[in-house]
Amino acid sequence: MAKASRAAAVWKTYREVSTPGSPGILTRIRAIPRLIGGVLRGDYQGMGKSRLAMMALGVAYIVSPVDLVPDFLVLIGVADDFGVFLWLAASMLGESGRYVEWERKRITGQVER
Repeated sequence: MAKASRAAAVWKTYREVSTPGSPGILTRIRAIPRLIGGVLRGDYQGMGKSRLAMMALGVAYIVSPVDLVPDFLVLIGVADDFGVFLWLAASMLGESGRYVEWERKRITGQVER
C-alpha cells in the first residue's frame, strides 16, 4: 500500500511539472533556497515551518548513517531510504512550484482573494 501511495505522489508531481504553463523542473529546483528563506522569514504563508521541519528531518534521515531499517538488509533497508527520498522530492518540487507561482503573482502585483 505504501509503495502505491509513493508511486501516486511521484506521478502527481510529474503531471504537475509537465503541465503547460507551470514552472519547469529546473525553475522549481532553483526556487528551493528562496522557498526555504521565505518560509523562515515568514514571507511565504503557503507552507508552515512545521512542514519545513519535517522535510529537514527527511533529509537528515536520508544522509544519516543510522536507519530504522539497516541498509545491510539490501532490499528493505534501501527501500525505506528511497521511500523517504521520493516523498521529499515530490513534496519539495510541488511546494517550490507553488512558491514560484506565488512569486510571479507577487511580482506582477496580482492580489489573491
